Amino acid sequence: MWFGSEGIDYLKNKNLKIIKGDTRDKELVNKITQDIDTVIHLAAVSNDPCSELDHNLTKEVNYEATVNLAKTSKKNGVKRFINISTASVYGIKDDPNVTEDLSLEPLTIYSKTKADAEQKVKECNDENFTAVNLRPSTACGYSPRMRLDLVVNILTSHAIMNKKILVFGGTQKRPNIHVQDIADLYVMMVEYPKEKIAGEAFNIAFENHTVLGLAETIRNIIGKDVEIEVQPTNDPRSYHVSSEKITKMTGYKPKKTIKDAVLGIKDAFEQNKIQDWKDINYYNVKKMKAIQELL
Repeated sequence: MWFGSEGIDYLKNKNLKIIKGDTRDKELVNKITQDIDTVIHLAAVSNDPCSELDHNLTKEVNYEATVNLAKTSKKNGVKRFINISTASVYGIKDDPNVTEDLSLEPLTIYSKTKADAEQKVKECNDENFTAVNLRPSTACGYSPRMRLDLVVNILTSHAIMNKKILVFGGTQKRPNIHVQDIADLYVMMVEYPKEKIAGEAFNIAFENHTVLGLAETIRNIIGKDVEIEVQPTNDPRSYHVSSEKITKMTGYKPKKTIKDAVLGIKDAFEQNKIQDWKDINYYNVKKMKAIQELL
C-alpha cells in the first residue's frame, strides 16, 4: 500500500479480509496461503523507471518473492496461481505482430525479473496446480487508485488541464487495454476450465495505436482547442502485441476502448474524483523516490 489504500478501501465488507504485509515475508506468505483456492499475484515494483531505482529491491519483490509465493501456494494446496507479468518481457521485436511463441528478450531489470519469474511459475504447473502467466500491455482508464503516468492517462490529463499534449516521436506503436477489462479478465481467469489455461502465457493488449494517434483520439474527445506538439525522441520502441491466443483459447474479448478510457478520466476530473492531478500518489516513480528518501 505504498500509494495509499484508496484502491481497496471502498471494497471493505464482510466478504473481504485485508492483510497488510510484505510478499517478501515468507512466514506471512506461508500463513495466508493456507486454505486458499486461488492466488492472483499482482504485487510488484512496477515499470522500468521504478525498478531502476533499486535493483536489489526489484529482484527481491519481482523475482524472489514471486517464486516463493508460487512454491508456497503449491505446497499449501492452492489449486490455481495467476501470475501477472508484463508485455515488456519480449524486448524490442522486429516482428509486425508480437505473439506468445516469440522468444523473451527482456532489456531491463523490470522485464528480466518478470521473465525469470514467469519461467519458475510455469515450472510449478501440474495436474493439481494450475499456473498461468498473463502479460498485460499498458493499462488506461480511471480507477480508484489512479495512475497518471501511463500514456493514455497522462496525455488525457494534460489535454484537460493544460490544453496541450506533448508527443515525443509519435510513430511508435503502443498496446493498451482498459483497466476495467484487465480486472474483469483476472476474475474470469479464476473460473476458466484449467485445461484452457494451465501452463500457458497470454498477451493482453487488443488496442495497438501510435502515440500520435492516441493524442489525436484524445483531442477529438476533449476538445479541438487542445494543441498537439510533436518533438523528437531517442526511444525507438514500437510494437504491435497480438491477443489472438487468449481470444481463441478462452473466448475473451474486451468490452471497453481507448475512447471509454478517455471519457472515464474526463468524467473523473469533472466530478472532482481527481482533486490534484499532480498528487505524487498518481505517479509511481515519484512516489518510489519519496519512499526511498524516507528509508
